[in-house]
Amino acid sequence: MKTTLTFLIFFLFKIDLIFAQLSLKEIMQGETFVGHLPENQRWSLDGKHIYFDWNNSNELGNTTYEFDGLSKLVTKISPENENRTISYDKNQADFKSQVLSLDGALIEFDKKTKIPKLIFQASESVFNVQRLNDDTKIVFQMENNLFLVASGAQSSIRQITNFKSGDKKNKNSDSTFLMKQQSELFKYVKNKNDKSNWNKTQKSKPLFTFPMEHFLGDGNIEELQIDPFQKFVIVRSTFNQKEVETSVQNFVTANGYTQNFVARGKVSQDEPNQKVAIYSIERDSLIWLDFSNLTNIRSKPKYMDASGNGRFEKDRALFIHPFVFSKTQNMALCDIRSADNKDRWIVLVDLSKATVKEVEHQHDEAWIGGPGISSWNSEIAVLDWLVDGKSFYFQSEESGYSHVYSYNLSSEKKEQLTSGNFEIYAIELSADKKKFYITANKTHPGNRGFYHFEIATKKWIPIFEDNGFFDVQISPNEKELAIRFSNSNSPWELYFAKNVPNEKMVQITHSTTEKFKQYQWRKPEVIQIPASDGVGVYARIYEPTAEKKNGAAVLFVHGAGYLQNAHNYWSNYYREYMFHNLLTDLGYTVLDVDYRASEGYGRDYRTAIYRHMGGRDLLDFVDAKSYLVKKKGIDSNRVGIYGGSYGGFITLMGLLTTPNEFACGAALRSVTDWAHYNHEYTSNILNYPETDEIAYRQSSPIYFAQNLKNPLVMLHGMVDDNVQFQDVVRLSQRFIELGKKDWDLAVYPIESHGFKEAYSWYDEYRRIFELFEKNLLRIKN
Repeated sequence: MKTTLTFLIFFLFKIDLIFAQLSLKEIMQGETFVGHLPENQRWSLDGKHIYFDWNNSNELGNTTYEFDGLSKLVTKISPENENRTISYDKNQADFKSQVLSLDGALIEFDKKTKIPKLIFQASESVFNVQRLNDDTKIVFQMENNLFLVASGAQSSIRQITNFKSGDKKNKNSDSTFLMKQQSELFKYVKNKNDKSNWNKTQKSKPLFTFPMEHFLGDGNIEELQIDPFQKFVIVRSTFNQKEVETSVQNFVTANGYTQNFVARGKVSQDEPNQKVAIYSIERDSLIWLDFSNLTNIRSKPKYMDASGNGRFEKDRALFIHPFVFSKTQNMALCDIRSADNKDRWIVLVDLSKATVKEVEHQHDEAWIGGPGISSWNSEIAVLDWLVDGKSFYFQSEESGYSHVYSYNLSSEKKEQLTSGNFEIYAIELSADKKKFYITANKTHPGNRGFYHFEIATKKWIPIFEDNGFFDVQISPNEKELAIRFSNSNSPWELYFAKNVPNEKMVQITHSTTEKFKQYQWRKPEVIQIPASDGVGVYARIYEPTAEKKNGAAVLFVHGAGYLQNAHNYWSNYYREYMFHNLLTDLGYTVLDVDYRASEGYGRDYRTAIYRHMGGRDLLDFVDAKSYLVKKKGIDSNRVGIYGGSYGGFITLMGLLTTPNEFACGAALRSVTDWAHYNHEYTSNILNYPETDEIAYRQSSPIYFAQNLKNPLVMLHGMVDDNVQFQDVVRLSQRFIELGKKDWDLAVYPIESHGFKEAYSWYDEYRRIFELFEKNLLRIKN
């Protein structure tokens, strides 16, 4: 009893002591405590102003602000003028005006006067606005068809495609025999048919033709594209397999009744398949492209056939990205992915002949991905013309890191332009085609510097490359920069600078609150931990002073898997960052690990979890614990682990597959069974549950529930439509059936995957804090 009382007094004393500096309740208020940070900076049409989203007056949400490049003044845009803050579109750089869909109408803005002009408005919304080589013409889409706006002497607005969903219905539903018989037997029927046929011959020829109907089947028509010469339209159609949707329940509603809403399906081998056709406007004809000659289009992956020689009976399903047209020739580039994401092809399409030529093939036995490439099949990768119609550039992980390559169509040769143990995160070709503007982690995996890269000499010119992240938007004339910058203990602010080396940034916004600025926030050191397989694993470490150090440690697991958090800029996990400062003040050592599968470290690091999530990634945390024990004097029996989403999953795998390693764990919004997660993410890493059951079994915590030994708290939003509440319910039932103790489940009835309410955040982290204090902060007699 005496020991318990001593512990409680000491516990309360410590909380009061630390909360004099940081209050858990305050830091969980998020932006209300930190400040509302600027987002989405973009240049105005004329390049004289920077627009950005901000909330500098503590309103209920962000509004648009304007920075004047001449006066250097920041002005809040009123709601009635919001639609006049049109941002610059590089794709319309060569035109005197800029056209866009605004509130469903087609609007044209003069770049000099910025005066809007209404071009077209109807009850149906206008979208997918496109420009042609002829600047007097504009194309837009309504529903499943394109319309052409022509100005000048022959001004008109007309429909140029006539696409229909489904199949053409046979009007002659009766048998031809019966129809012929009726005409033979009955004079009345014969006369009626003769009159009908005669009427058809008497119709006058229309002054203007209208395109014929073309039926596209049961697929979902993606956004249509028209080539710059107004000759061809590209039709991409997605044919979905029948997906079984899930349902999420909302228990706290305005009307008092429980409401169900439809959510995503679950991972399955039933992949969607895309097809693409070229429609000739002149010939009014439609030709579907043939991709059957793509390299290895029928090859089975090695997990299905270890010999590597296995073949499917049919072509694999494909995802076909939008075409990248030449402005000088009737050709286009296209990025194609296999639906299983093992292969990527870049092809050259001859629009006139409707033929396809493969120019680049990439294969990854794990899955295609990386910066500028993307592991999401439908997300557009970097692919554009370098010299129009002659050469193009793209990104590839061929070297082990995502770098820029060029391909010459005449010589049919590929050249690697950038190289090194770093990755290219953003790339933009200059107007004179002589250099790239590049964002890369060239100096350190945890930095994002901004550079000019001279294509002819391959020379790098640093513009900004200090520790931190330079998120750059280039002005229309390419002479100025709008920059969002942060470092590890300073949140994002907006800056202005000239686009030249050694330039000093001018700060535009000051967003942090006085309360936030009162505390001396740590700049966690980014270290490398030697993993058991010899790889150096990056991590952020928070170390207390020697007099406060209590010998306990907490390991934090970031979410998403492919995400970086051991970096030198302001974290998306900023509440966790502040929580780690609080823990460090209490004497804990905190380690935030960029485990295997994290972003920023190349292809092998990215794919190290293939077919076994909770394998090599979890071992990085076991190795991190070993490092803390050996190098930082941490008690091996007092190391806890926590994280959300993928981080919650790793926490569960840690407690269930290595039950003697971690003293306790907190798993937030965790995947417990990968067969119940979404298709796009899961199928890349674990293939399909129908074809790779082993991968799903060895990667899912629910199969290891019997091993629970140490205290666990699970926390989950009940309206989570990403990692659904069902996940944690199913694991809870397993624990109950197995008679497991020392586990708790906290549910949040109004929260989805990303919590919104400060009181939910506080309740969640109060429970996590109490878990660590109870199980890691042991006082010796």
